Amino acid sequence: MTEIDYGRFHEWLEEARSAAAAGSTDGGGARWDLLRRFQQEWGYEPAGHTESDAPVDEEAGGDDVDSSLAIPAALDEWWALPYNSFADRGELYETNPVWPPTVRPDPTGYGVAGALPQVNPFVGPDEDLRVCVFMAENQYCNEWGYPAARSGLADPPVLVSARDDDGQEVWLLQSHSVSEFFLHLAVTRLPAHYAWTIEEGVVSPQVVAGLREHLRPLGLLPWRELGARTEFWGGPDVIVAHNTGYGDSELVAYGRTEQALQRLAEKLGVDWSEWICAPESHDEEG
Repeated sequence: MTEIDYGRFHEWLEEARSAAAAGSTDGGGARWDLLRRFQQEWGYEPAGHTESDAPVDEEAGGDDVDSSLAIPAALDEWWALPYNSFADRGELYETNPVWPPTVRPDPTGYGVAGALPQVNPFVGPDEDLRVCVFMAENQYCNEWGYPAARSGLADPPVLVSARDDDGQEVWLLQSHSVSEFFLHLAVTRLPAHYAWTIEEGVVSPQVVAGLREHLRPLGLLPWRELGARTEFWGGPDVIVAHNTGYGDSELVAYGRTEQALQRLAEKLGVDWSEWICAPESHDEEG
């Protein structure tokens, strides 16, 4: 297996952002290249789904869907990808797709999030303050969407309904674009199934300092879900999720190989030899 240095992920991410900003002249393919590569590197194999696999909402066109709003091209592109791991392996993601996107505040009362406040960093006070939700945490504790005022963009920024650092329920920037959001979502989900894994409930300041010394941030914004605030760090064949919010584990390290985690443990000055768990995907083999 060829070693991959995820300390360079931030460089690849900048290339993906440039492709996303360039528009859809290639049908959107360039902006999805990093997602395709990442999934393949961690062991996902496409099942060959088609665009027809996109969910059908029996209540589409109801009060919670504003048909006058465009659906960003990136969302349609994502559903049509032949390597869409969410469509193939939805059980690995534990989130609910919302298709077509529904507006918040939700006139039906089902969606829990509200609109953007008059003063916010995403749209002007005279623009549409609604948010179009296209994905939600299993129990709708968090919702992800784009500003309705930006629905005409091919790949608009994605917001998350979560508590800010002061504990207030707000809309926060989750990803700089829809395509980056789905890459970010894959980073949070796929290694947990395909990688060798170690979890630490609490880690020492020395370990945190070691992460900053030996790894590099992936360049993604903190992942906000169920009270967690998770930042991702990368190195040779490893990705580490460091949560400074709520959750059972402060640190989860993922390795493409067991040896990669052992090498990281040596650098951090910890002993993981008895606690490294084999990939869940190994149970599917044979």
